[in-house]
Amino acid sequence: MALTDAYSYYLKVERAMSGNTASSYLRDVEAFLSWLEGRGGGAASGRMLRDVEAEDIEAYFKFREDLSKRSQARLLSALRSFFSWLVAEGELPANPCDAVDMPKLGKYIPAVLSVEEVDALMDSVDTSDWMGLRDRALLEVLYGCGLRVSEAASLRLSDIFEKEAFVRVIGKGDKQRLVPIGEPALEAVSAYLAVRPPVSDSKDGDILFHNRFGRPLSRVSIFKMIKTQALLAGIRKEISPHTLRHSFATHLVENGADLRVVQEMLGHESILTTEIYTHIDSTTWQRDVLAHHPRR
Repeated sequence: MALTDAYSYYLKVERAMSGNTASSYLRDVEAFLSWLEGRGGGAASGRMLRDVEAEDIEAYFKFREDLSKRSQARLLSALRSFFSWLVAEGELPANPCDAVDMPKLGKYIPAVLSVEEVDALMDSVDTSDWMGLRDRALLEVLYGCGLRVSEAASLRLSDIFEKEAFVRVIGKGDKQRLVPIGEPALEAVSAYLAVRPPVSDSKDGDILFHNRFGRPLSRVSIFKMIKTQALLAGIRKEISPHTLRHSFATHLVENGADLRVVQEMLGHESILTTEIYTHIDSTTWQRDVLAHHPRR
């Protein structure tokens, strides 16, 4: 088994990483190994990896200086994980990444939409056919429940409890959570299901959102749809499906929702991750205060 294949197996089986995260780590490691081979003039071997030192890692970061600080931090996490695995396998005596400092990250404030922009995005969808009704339902669910794009794409009919107004979500690490779903999202889903074409493949029948071929809607298709609708809505911000999730959380915090409740709804492991939305709220009222300050 090739080195990267064994590492991939470790990430997916032993670390139980999501497919997206494991693929991201693997791409970063493969890019580093390719760079290492270029320096050494041959395929990266166990001997070559044993010779890697902190200075080599730093040299690679200098080579990748085009990356943002956040991307560099992710890259270092991937390399640290890879070399930790090699140490655990007895291939290396120590992890060369241990002596490399993590890039200093500024406070990350994600882009959010205003309530008016969310309304404009919803209204931009042409609901004259079943695909339009599907897209409107998808937008309502993404925003109304604060789902990740992968969670929305894999949502099943059997996950929706209409009478109880809850949705069962399978999040990162296959962890389940229950999220309230409001009337706008439920009504949009009902309108879509009333005209959704029959699904030929029974194994995909329980998946909520399908493409024109009756297959589950892909994450890429959802990204493209949201980009298109944002342009039609006149939104000039750079947005993605995750922007709707950020907007959902921000609007909850702005309206006084308890941070612990927001944490549960988003499926965050740590309250520290959710606290970013208190900073977004602060920047909102800060701009408002400064705009109306008598000494502005």
